[in-house]
Amino acid sequence: MLLNIPTYLTATFFICILYTFYMFGASCKWNKKVMFFLIVWLGIQGSFGLFSFYLNTETMPPRILLLVLPGLLLIAFLFISSKGKQFIDSLDIKHLTLLHIVRIPVEFCLLWLFFAEAIPQLMTFEGRNFDILAGLTAPIVYYLYFIRKTLSKGGFMIWNIVSILLLLNIVINALLSTPLPIQQFAFDQPNVGILYFPFVWLPSFIVPIVFFSHFVIIRRLKQSD
Repeated sequence: MLLNIPTYLTATFFICILYTFYMFGASCKWNKKVMFFLIVWLGIQGSFGLFSFYLNTETMPPRILLLVLPGLLLIAFLFISSKGKQFIDSLDIKHLTLLHIVRIPVEFCLLWLFFAEAIPQLMTFEGRNFDILAGLTAPIVYYLYFIRKTLSKGGFMIWNIVSILLLLNIVINALLSTPLPIQQFAFDQPNVGILYFPFVWLPSFIVPIVFFSHFVIIRRLKQSD
C-alpha cells in the first residue's frame, strides 16, 4: 500500500467504488451473474494490488496490461456477441448516465494523490485532466434529457462522445506517465499511485465501466433513431 495516504482519500475512493458498483448493479437490475463477476474481479485486482504485483514495471509484456486490457476485451466481446448485445440492450441507461457523477470524487482523489506525490500534476484538473466536466454535467444532462425532455438525442449523443474523449485524454496521459518503456511525461513524479491498492481499481474497474456506459448509451440512442 502507498505510504502517507490520508484516510479521507482512501475513504473517498472506496465511496467511488461503491457508487460505481451500485449504479451499474441498478442498471442491470442486480443480475446475479454480473454481480458475482464484478465482486470476483474486484477481489482479483485488489489482491494483485495488495501483493504489489503491478509494482514490477520491467517485465515484458508489462503487467499493467492486466489492469486495462481485460476490461477492454470484455467490452469488445459484449458488443460483438449476440448474448452481449442482449445484455447491453437490457441495461437501464438512466442509471448509466447518473453513474458518471462518480467522475467528480475520482478527480479529487487524483488531486490528493498528486499532493501525496503518487501521480503527476498533469493527471489532475490542475493539469491536463478535464474529465471532471463530464461528472459535473452528468446530472444536468440527466435532468434535461430524462426529466424535462428538453435535450435532444443529438445533444445527448454529443455529450457522450465528448465525455469519452475527455476520459480518453486522461487515460492516454496516465499511461504515458507510468514508469514503462513507453513513458513520455512526468519523469520527476511518475504515475505510480494506480499500481497500489486500492487505486488499482481505478483503471481496472471504474474506467472500463465508465467507458462501457457511454458506448451502451450511444448504441441505444442509435437504435431509437
